Amino acid sequence: MRLFALAFLAGTVLLQQAAELPACRGTGLAAALLLAALLGGRWVRGPLLLAAGLAAGYDLAAWRAEERLADALPPAWEGHDIEVEGVVSGLPQPGERGTRFLFDADRVHTPGAVVPSRVSLTWYAGRGKGGEAAIPPPEIRAGERWRMTVRLKRPRGLANPHAFDFEPWALARGIRATGYVRVSPEPGRIAAREGGWPQDVHRLRQGVRDAMQASLGEARFAGVLVALAIGDQDAIAQPDWQVFWRTGVGHLVSISGLHVTMLASLAFLCVTFAWSRFTPLVRWLPSRKAGVAAGVLAALAYTLAAGYGVPAQRTLVMLAVAAVAVLADRAASPSRVLAGALLAVLVVDPWAALAPGFWLSFGAVAAIFHALSLRTGTLSSLKGAILTQSVVTLALWPALALLFGEVSLVAPLANAFAIPVVSLLIVPLTLAGALTPWDGPLAPAHALMAATMVPLEWLAAVPGAVAEYPALPWASAGLAVAGTALLLAPRGLPLRGAGVVLLLPMALHRAPAPLPGEAWVDVLDVGQGLAVVVRTARHALACDAGPAWGGETDGGSRIVVPFLRGEGIRRLDGMVVTHADTDHAGGAASVARSREPRWLVSALPPDDGLHGAMPDSWPCVAGLQWFWDGVSFEILHPSSHALRDGRRRINDRSCVLRVEAAGGAMILAADIERAAEAELVARARDRLRADALLVPHHGSRTSSTPAFVDAVSPKVALVSAGWRNRFRQPAAVVEARYRERGTEIRRTDVEGALRVTLPASAGEPVAVRRLVDRPRYWSDRIP
Repeated sequence: MRLFALAFLAGTVLLQQAAELPACRGTGLAAALLLAALLGGRWVRGPLLLAAGLAAGYDLAAWRAEERLADALPPAWEGHDIEVEGVVSGLPQPGERGTRFLFDADRVHTPGAVVPSRVSLTWYAGRGKGGEAAIPPPEIRAGERWRMTVRLKRPRGLANPHAFDFEPWALARGIRATGYVRVSPEPGRIAAREGGWPQDVHRLRQGVRDAMQASLGEARFAGVLVALAIGDQDAIAQPDWQVFWRTGVGHLVSISGLHVTMLASLAFLCVTFAWSRFTPLVRWLPSRKAGVAAGVLAALAYTLAAGYGVPAQRTLVMLAVAAVAVLADRAASPSRVLAGALLAVLVVDPWAALAPGFWLSFGAVAAIFHALSLRTGTLSSLKGAILTQSVVTLALWPALALLFGEVSLVAPLANAFAIPVVSLLIVPLTLAGALTPWDGPLAPAHALMAATMVPLEWLAAVPGAVAEYPALPWASAGLAVAGTALLLAPRGLPLRGAGVVLLLPMALHRAPAPLPGEAWVDVLDVGQGLAVVVRTARHALACDAGPAWGGETDGGSRIVVPFLRGEGIRRLDGMVVTHADTDHAGGAASVARSREPRWLVSALPPDDGLHGAMPDSWPCVAGLQWFWDGVSFEILHPSSHALRDGRRRINDRSCVLRVEAAGGAMILAADIERAAEAELVARARDRLRADALLVPHHGSRTSSTPAFVDAVSPKVALVSAGWRNRFRQPAAVVEARYRERGTEIRRTDVEGALRVTLPASAGEPVAVRRLVDRPRYWSDRIP
């Protein structure tokens, strides 16, 4: 079982790394190998089990992937009005800009249109008139049937190293298109209640959420309690998430295996106690077996109500396997129970192997089993808790460093007091207040959560609370996992201390950096916006930081900061914010908080709060220069007069930066338009010629005039724009203008993040390459 499960996992992971699905699969091979293993001798059984598991995992994942990819939106129907009918699935999420919800479309009324069975839609708030507040969309509830007109596009994420990838996340959840609701023709609610599975569960979850929000009102940690009750984490404030992450207690505010086990244990104790009081019931079924069955049922109910996440799945299956063993009077080893849970999760959801939670969840439990195996004697409750926390911390260190690039150093201390408080007090009170008619327990649950946050916030603010790691090579991560396994092995194992040596490649790893005299200009894929990171051998600069997406979400926190972390950049030497438009400056505050730039150069208004976020702040004016590691930086625009001229468009006051190494130069032209381009050509024509150009204003028709393009004469032009953006940028006429002059065009919406290398030697060419160049079978991006 254990060998087969591990090989099944390997086969599943192998398929998820494929650039395309196999044309044919070894149908029946896995069954034949498994049969041969069962009938074969002891020496061939292990290899045959491994081969059977590998083939089975690969084939099952490929079959499921083929089915899911077949449920797709044809490219020809992207951006067209399609009238559909279906059911609201899951929990709708109201926000500032509108309501986001999943929609299971079962009827398409537009002739010839093809719509996937599940899409993610946003019903945007209407624009108010004459300064009035935005008009919110109607209330949308789980299980309602609607008929509406929508515009859809195929799932397409932002392709950046070290950052979240939307496409596999959507694929795993069956979301095969995204889009928005058209308010004309007016959508219509057909039925307020669609019966059956899983709509009844969704309605129950939304009812619990509504009741909790009504009871808690504007209480700060209402979102945390809702997450503990039904797994809906959208209402947790971003600053609180930062505290949970920096202290390593994020698992406690989700429906983790710990909470499921706690609830199952509570049900077991209550039923066992009550059952044992009735002799006829005990004669029919022993109280211990009745308690075990009740515990599994309680775990199942909690798991379903919480959205059936991977940690809860793993715990539920493990409890079910253990319960079957108890009911059948059979002993089941912990490792076999874990292997059974692993197989069950992957059979149901092959894409679970792409989720960090899958590896952390199974890794933590496997480490505990490994550390406690072959140990003798009985540990006290305190020693057992200390040992368990130490084992989990050490075992997950390499995984956290590989998956997230961060490891909380204060996690053992934070978990020491947070686990008992949250699991034994806050969760039971929350469930009692959420799942019973009496909401009285919610108030003390919130008070306890508020009290728990006080020391957590203090720990999160400790300097060095989190250790950062650049993106690790797989070899270093593998050695680190082997090292932790050695260190956690029982005493007496030969060479146990050698585990420390195996951890050294991870601890000593340093990310690649430009050579002296060389510059890397990384144009990140932030959608319709701009974020650029410029690096020399020992310095780093951020030029803009992507858009703000509403609320507390922006390109700085979601894309730029993870990229800098993965590249090993712990602090920025400087930051340039070209102008105040939110698609350029929206993420700047997040980058400033995380990477603490030493200075700011910007065209922001004097009253902008970003000026005070850095030790020094200077206006962006032509003539400003600095030199790093043999690379020169120069501001070409705006002039001091243009910067102060309030009559000018904000775009024409954008900073224009020139980066030059011995082997080439690049112009970062921000959002300048015709007037600024004409001024640059007249005033600084000799400084405009460059090998590479970041195309002004995302390729808008209002920019890239023939005179400006001729003055720069770039060999390659890069466009930062969003896929199928509403401005239709870059404009076809602008692309044609560059191509007519022999300029190669590279686009982030087509290729993802791009790196321009300005070489240190005049004899080397300027190079451009994709930073995410590993196509996967689910992606539409051009290889």
